[in-house]
Amino acid sequence: MISADVGAGHDTAAGELTRRLRERGFTVDRLNLLDVLPRPVRWMLREAYRDMLRRLPRGYDALFTLTARSRLSVALIRGLLRPVRRRMGRAVPPDTLAVVTTYPFANQLLGPLRRQGRLTVPVVSYVTDFALHPTWLSPGVDRYYALRHAEVPPVDADATPVTTVRPLVSPAFGGAHRTDRRQARRRFGLPERDRLALIVAGAWGAGDVETTVAEVGATGWARPVVVCGRNTPLYDRLRRDWEHVFGWVDDMPTLMRAVDVVVENAGGLTCQEALSAGVPVVTYRPLPGHGRANAGILARAGLTRRASSAEQLRPALIETSGRRDRPALSADPADVEALVTEMAAVPGDRRAYHRPRRHLGDAVAVVAALLASSRGRR
Repeated sequence: MISADVGAGHDTAAGELTRRLRERGFTVDRLNLLDVLPRPVRWMLREAYRDMLRRLPRGYDALFTLTARSRLSVALIRGLLRPVRRRMGRAVPPDTLAVVTTYPFANQLLGPLRRQGRLTVPVVSYVTDFALHPTWLSPGVDRYYALRHAEVPPVDADATPVTTVRPLVSPAFGGAHRTDRRQARRRFGLPERDRLALIVAGAWGAGDVETTVAEVGATGWARPVVVCGRNTPLYDRLRRDWEHVFGWVDDMPTLMRAVDVVVENAGGLTCQEALSAGVPVVTYRPLPGHGRANAGILARAGLTRRASSAEQLRPALIETSGRRDRPALSADPADVEALVTEMAAVPGDRRAYHRPRRHLGDAVAVVAALLASSRGRR
């Protein structure tokens, strides 16, 4: 199981699938992709990405758009990661039956290994977003598991092997584990009779969180309840002006059942958890790049309501507050763990990956990466 500690969504999905596969009798090894990468690349994927989200959101949005429109840019990323492939291959234990990824750049390493026959077991990827961005896609990956309503880029829609699955969300968010709302509010010291809006921004507390809290409070319709994740400076600032502010919360299922609506900005795992729990979701001030892409898909599918301005926020909160217990994502046809089990059971002589014709973009990317590498050595 290969993920990355870039935020918490990729790791949480990997953790849930690990739990399910172990229940089926598998031994599951967890690998953080960043531990395989050289330190400068590791810094770029985690710290530089986080800083860009906070300080240069337009720059990140432009980068996301560029890689979405240009297959050459994704092939270049694949080529630049080429020197790490051997290390990646050595990290896969010899008795492995299947490799599952929950982070896109892992596919850019494992796909080529699989395509070249240096990895002889299936490589499958669980896509944590609703937008199947091209950075997820790599020749050599046997199958992608995507959520219902997820959108594949038009140029790849016919060629990408995608299976629709249920979300990798803990069963604690489902109906069988329900906690009474009054008890849930007492658990977190929340007022029992007020309308509450839960504002979440992932493990990093990224985005315009302080503005969102102020504007939700200004609607007069609901009192803000804020989860700052591991962003301690954000927590300290909000605690000065607002009463119900939390850092990292271990019991999100109970907290979600305590509120009337969730306000989020990324459309990722927290959104999936809220929908699985039957809590209505409003997307507001979405993060650039994947956040805006997810927001558009969720709104078009009718799963969430997107408020595009402070004036639209109050009507959106009022409208969505009556939409609890909708079967938003529950109609998906397959469980990821069952599909992975099937892939792992394929006999060895049937595991060869059919090599499609190489694209010119791959060759150009490899040449560019080699040139850049040679300049660096000089």
